[in-house]
Amino acid sequence: MKVEVVLEADNFTIDLADLSTSMYLTDTYVNRTLEVNETTNDFVFYNQFEDDPFVVFLVILKCLIMLFIILAAIFGNLLVIVSVMRHRKLRVITNYFVVSLALADMLVAIWAMCFNFSVEITNGEWLFGYFMCDVWNSLDVYFSSASILHLCCISVDRYYAIVQPLDYPLIMTTAKLGIMLAVVWCSPALVSFLPIFMGWYTTEDHLNFRKRFPNVCSFTVNKVYAVVSSSVSFWIPGVIMLYMYYRIYMEADRQERMLYRSKVAALLLDKHLQINGISMGEVMRERHSIQMQPMASSKMKRERKAARTLGIIMSAFLACWLPFFLWYIITALCGEACPSPPPVVAAVFWVGYFNSALNPLIYAYFNRDFRAAFRKTLDSCCRYLFLSLCGDIGRRYCCQRPRRDQHHSNASSDIHMNNCVKSTSADVLRAHHASSSRPEDIVFET
Repeated sequence: MKVEVVLEADNFTIDLADLSTSMYLTDTYVNRTLEVNETTNDFVFYNQFEDDPFVVFLVILKCLIMLFIILAAIFGNLLVIVSVMRHRKLRVITNYFVVSLALADMLVAIWAMCFNFSVEITNGEWLFGYFMCDVWNSLDVYFSSASILHLCCISVDRYYAIVQPLDYPLIMTTAKLGIMLAVVWCSPALVSFLPIFMGWYTTEDHLNFRKRFPNVCSFTVNKVYAVVSSSVSFWIPGVIMLYMYYRIYMEADRQERMLYRSKVAALLLDKHLQINGISMGEVMRERHSIQMQPMASSKMKRERKAARTLGIIMSAFLACWLPFFLWYIITALCGEACPSPPPVVAAVFWVGYFNSALNPLIYAYFNRDFRAAFRKTLDSCCRYLFLSLCGDIGRRYCCQRPRRDQHHSNASSDIHMNNCVKSTSADVLRAHHASSSRPEDIVFET
């Protein structure tokens, strides 16, 4: 989503340092201006300090960071989708939300980040025409909102899975999963395509500005659209996520306290029995120590890990999106009294985009099954690339390894069969000896 504060363009010289628009993601040290030719009404883009090595270094560094975010978002989310498709064990209801989230984040990288990056490398010039500018703005708002709404749905799903585990299969059915995904994918269109193509999102001055200068793809919003779009895309889902994860954290803390109290109660009961001369018995005490202690400790570790994971999820979400939406709503409501320098605009946009690259790491890598699936998928991809690059030599090498492994496995299976035959023969002799002895000599071991 992109916002600017429009200045009147009646004069023929516009300084980009005065424009607070998301399309002009420039460096601090680049003094770039737009000059309007009186005859053609076209913009001429140039840099006064284009030969400064320090500025060139900053531009290259900025482009590398943006490329890293784009590639991480595309391949990270693609890895999530492929892993779920390849491994049947991952096909559960929660992971369908994760896969849908990965698709939304990957589309954010393809449609929003790539176009934004193209504006960067052309010094703010839009190369794709008036219509594609509306398409880009709509897709940016649509996929960014869909990504945030997916995070909200995942928080609701985790709430029912942890707080109401017995009712979870009845609550989160396949039909409800389909309804939630349909709402998540359809509702962002109400704040993206519809108001943008109908012209409801902006002012008449901005529409005239865009018709006059089609080489500038700026996105100016009015106050009503800023409040409605930010509420649907961030504030309402954010409040729901905070409430759900707060309830999950409280439930995890309550279960941890219950486990601690049950452990203390068991120790007090054992001490009371010992004082009164009543012994639980060595066997009962041993079984109690073997069964209760590991179960309680493992449960408490899982609860602590879940609480830590929830903290990471909410911290990443707020760190990435809260600066952008604070800037978005403040500049829209404040107007020209709150100008934003282009580096600030660039920072809040790309930090928000970075959340699409973090989501595969947060929602998938913290899951043990996903980590195993990632390793298998990457191993298959690396093996395929190795075969493709090495040709016949790689095929012969990979084909020889299974034979060697099969040879060792056959040898080990022969040893195992011999051991089985020996143990079976020993069991037959022992049974024959037991049948010939007296019944009271037979001892059954448990």
